[in-house]
Amino acid sequence: MKKTLLLLLVVLMVLAPLVAQGSKEDGSAAKELVVYASVDEANAVKILDAFTKDSGIKTSFVQLSSGPALTRIQAESGRPQADVWLGAPSDNHVTAKVDGLTVPYKGAAFEALGAEFKDPDGYWRGFYMNPLCFGVNTTSLAKRGAAVPKSWADLLKPEYKGLIQVPTPQASGTATTMIYSLIEIMGEDEAFTYMAKLNANVQTYTSSGTGPSKGVNVGDAAIGIQFSPAFFQMKANGQPVEIVFPTEGFGFEFPAASILKGAKNYEAAKIFMDWLVSKRGQDVLKATGTYFYPVIADAEIDPVMPAFSTLDVVGVDLAYYSSRKTELVERWVSQVLSAKK
Repeated sequence: MKKTLLLLLVVLMVLAPLVAQGSKEDGSAAKELVVYASVDEANAVKILDAFTKDSGIKTSFVQLSSGPALTRIQAESGRPQADVWLGAPSDNHVTAKVDGLTVPYKGAAFEALGAEFKDPDGYWRGFYMNPLCFGVNTTSLAKRGAAVPKSWADLLKPEYKGLIQVPTPQASGTATTMIYSLIEIMGEDEAFTYMAKLNANVQTYTSSGTGPSKGVNVGDAAIGIQFSPAFFQMKANGQPVEIVFPTEGFGFEFPAASILKGAKNYEAAKIFMDWLVSKRGQDVLKATGTYFYPVIADAEIDPVMPAFSTLDVVGVDLAYYSSRKTELVERWVSQVLSAKK
């Protein structure tokens, strides 16, 4: 009898952790979600709060620009402190896939998403679009007696010296998208020659992709080059901001989301990925005032935003530019950042 009881006790001790683990995977894992957010902090809050309201899943996040986020995820390989990487231009998620840092997941919402907005194997999915543009503080520019620029070429004019803020590709995915699109528009050598000339007019390079809009907002900079949402928001609020889409063409981003390999809250991560590109998740972009363009056709946009189909955007080969990202950033440092002011 004692041997039987002892054997039963041993069996229960072995099974208890397995039962607990199974219970966590089936239930409690879908009660919490931890995110590395490369979306700007204000919009990360809007999106994640809306998800919590819809799903009941609590969320927390750490806000990191795309470069630092990828570095952290690489350092935590296989033992991430977050479950999902939300935001950063899609080429960063291509890199994360190649490095074995993410896991595939599809689901019903994934199948309905356009092929251009997803990895075919399910490793990442785009969830909004933003075009590059110039945001111009017309009050600050008028003080210098300068006209509103209309093209990339205009930005080289001497009247804009010290008036322009641009993000740095050393930390910002916005800036690498700018490099890629300028290469597509001008050719690689010509693009770097152009950026070296532009350097003479740049007041500062910001570490964050949304940094220039902050300078434009308070008038520290007359012109900021970045993606459009912050400028749309300023315009909607009645601020003296003009949004310029350069005449030669311009790039755009479609930031993505990925589930990190080793995610502790995998079930919650799957629910979030489905919600993100569902009609409900996409409508949240307008309802909460993100000024992001949705990636599904039947979602709404704010009236201040022109239809995306009317914009002269330039597409890029994500796989190609992702494989050359380090090389191109290093060239930018040596050829552009070091150029004489």
